[in-house]
Amino acid sequence: MVSKYHVLFLIILLFLIAFPFVADSRTLTILFTQIFIFSILAMSYDILLGYTGIVSFGHAMFFGIGAYATAILLNTFEPTIGVFIGSIAVGIVLSGFVSFLVGLLTLRLKSHFFAMLTLAISGLLLVVAEKWRTVTKGNDGFTFRAPDIFKDRIVFYFCVLACLVIVFLILRRFVQSPLGRLLIAVRENEQRTRSLGFKTLHYKVIASVVAGVIASLAGSLYAVSLRFVNTSVMAMDITLDALLMTIIGGVGTLVGPIVGSVVIEFAQHYLSGLARDFPIFERWIIFFGIIYILAVIFFPKGIVGSILQALSKWKSKHEDRKIFALEKDKEHSP
Repeated sequence: MVSKYHVLFLIILLFLIAFPFVADSRTLTILFTQIFIFSILAMSYDILLGYTGIVSFGHAMFFGIGAYATAILLNTFEPTIGVFIGSIAVGIVLSGFVSFLVGLLTLRLKSHFFAMLTLAISGLLLVVAEKWRTVTKGNDGFTFRAPDIFKDRIVFYFCVLACLVIVFLILRRFVQSPLGRLLIAVRENEQRTRSLGFKTLHYKVIASVVAGVIASLAGSLYAVSLRFVNTSVMAMDITLDALLMTIIGGVGTLVGPIVGSVVIEFAQHYLSGLARDFPIFERWIIFFGIIYILAVIFFPKGIVGSILQALSKWKSKHEDRKIFALEKDKEHSP
């Protein structure tokens, strides 16, 4: 059965498909492409934070693994579509392996201990990327050629949009599966879930691997969008962006991280643009912080989470009124 939410998503998708042909703006096309990429990254983080209750400060390492895998292979071999797809596969395999090991080593720890250890491991990989200059070129980074078909930004726009839709559908099916329901149970009460006979560590590792693999895909797309890569793809800023996008949009919703990425990317783009014309916006990061504070105050469950909560309350009141009216009719009926 097609619901009004499916209709809304279809309308938004049709708008995004038509956008490059309606709006002849290279800047906005690139901006939307960046939003799609970071939406994929934020959704991967939502699997950890929103559905499993895991706070990770090292999520950028998987993003960086994907970015470096694609950049190095496209720089080493002929930059064809085949090599590009192969580089994504290599990044996914490496990220899956690393996330599996990191999950086994760290997910036995609780809350902030786990978060600190993931930060340490991510920092270790960042140091490796900085020192292994023969491959990564260190902090300076390197440029590389992308496949010729991506010279047209509109083609790359549709490629990233298709990846976003596919990832969203896959993750939606994942969180609605029995495994996804079990991850929510782990988030709500891990002790009780374990007492029911479930080995919660195994399921948390699965969530870590899924999140790492999706983050790697986002990193590969990000590297190609810039045609450049350096150690900034493994910086703490990437993890913080994913965290903010998830919290502002609404944890545990999948749609929320997409909305959060739209808010943050547009805010960064326009506030930094205003800094060129108005001196007051030279410290635009302060205004960005104000936007984040206001979003948390007025939308404590995130934008999407707060809207869903308001709709749920409205439906509940509406149903109560219906029940009350039916009871009144029964009282007055002979």
